[in-house]
Amino acid sequence: MYLPAGQVPEALRRYIEGLQKHDVDQIATTVSDDLAFVAATRTLDKPTFLAMLRALYTGFPDWRYDHPGVELHEGGIYAVKWRQEGAHLGTWNLAGMEPIAPTGRQVRIAAHYFFYTLRNGLIVTIRPDPVPGGAPRGILEQIGMDTPPL
Repeated sequence: MYLPAGQVPEALRRYIEGLQKHDVDQIATTVSDDLAFVAATRTLDKPTFLAMLRALYTGFPDWRYDHPGVELHEGGIYAVKWRQEGAHLGTWNLAGMEPIAPTGRQVRIAAHYFFYTLRNGLIVTIRPDPVPGGAPRGILEQIGMDTPPL
């Protein structure tokens, strides 16, 4: 069951708004300094997570997010079933990876959950459901990277 808008924590509401506007500075204010973004193969800290979003929005200037609502699961974990897509029209450039020149490929990520834990009014953990082809790994796979590091 989806939460009424007034029951979505302020940090999560502003985080979602920041994603949809590609506003990494706004997103930065919603996540804790000790953020853990738990990807399929590694955990990103706050600076690396924000750098990944900047690389995404530079590589995919039309990146879109859509979701049906925010759910509250057991243990105070919030869940959002994101649908994501965009065209790879810019260079994906993230430290620790070779830059990926624009391919023009349309990337579409199947809807899957991202789980959020909050503490003291900020997001402390983001855990995408590790489904095959899910984000962020699936984005890199669809633009031709054989073994994405995320």
